[in-house]
Amino acid sequence: MATTTTLKATDTREHQPAVWTRWLDLSDRALAVLLLAPAGLLLALIIVYPVCRLIYTSFLNLSLTSGLPAEFAGLENYRLMIDDPVFWETTWNTILITLITVPGALLLGLALALLANLPFRTQWPVRLSLLIPWALPLSFAGLIFAWFFHSEYGVVNDVLNRLGFEGIIWFNSPDWAFAAICLTIIWKTSSFMALIILAGLQTIPRSLYEAADVDGAGRLRQFFEITLPLLKPSIVVALIFRTITALQTFDIPYMMTGGGPGTSTATLAMYIHQNTVSFLDLGYGSALAVVMFALSMCVTAVYLRMIRTKE
Repeated sequence: MATTTTLKATDTREHQPAVWTRWLDLSDRALAVLLLAPAGLLLALIIVYPVCRLIYTSFLNLSLTSGLPAEFAGLENYRLMIDDPVFWETTWNTILITLITVPGALLLGLALALLANLPFRTQWPVRLSLLIPWALPLSFAGLIFAWFFHSEYGVVNDVLNRLGFEGIIWFNSPDWAFAAICLTIIWKTSSFMALIILAGLQTIPRSLYEAADVDGAGRLRQFFEITLPLLKPSIVVALIFRTITALQTFDIPYMMTGGGPGTSTATLAMYIHQNTVSFLDLGYGSALAVVMFALSMCVTAVYLRMIRTKE
């Protein structure tokens, strides 16, 4: 009996290294899955679950002010959305802000990146000036520019008066208020675009420009035939991030106008905030958020398709 027990223990010890060897001898694919599993689980926890919960809530009649339990409403919230004029107005305002501020920030950011890429003797002050607007909180930028555009003691009207022009009551007119918001967003976000484009400029070899100089190409021709084509990946990445954040615009118009006059400068994100936080209508607010999420995904899909087509 003692001999049999000893033999069994010996067999067990002999099989243990084989088990560990099997775990350590993983294929590249299995090892990749094993290493990515924690990150995938974390993404599922903080992204997939909230999005699924949001979509589920959008099909409920859930208002915290009614005191009634949540009821399944099907597509009722989406039907109400179609008949809601404020939804269409805020959606149009959001799209218009995106169409104006994204190209504006791209053009200004490209100019700033080209300026920062020049061979200055001391480059850190120029690049620090790019970081300041980007690092400034959005709500703080909105407060600063609300003061800049103030009709009585604002900097913009003071400059206009000194130049002999009449001051503008910026926030009493829907058009002027919208213009002030767009200018503020362009100023705030152009530094972000400039930083991404500047990183792309740093990857372009100097030898290409030296060869172009030998061939007699001017600066303008070098820009369109060397700089711009090689910057396309960086520009597309910047456009993806900037467009998504533009569709989610909230802080700057909220701090500058509060959506006024009326709802003429309100965005879709502000309308979602009003329904969920102010009115506590979680069902309708979730349906609005699903629409904004779908818009963001559609824009991202278009940009990614553009990248694949160019490749």
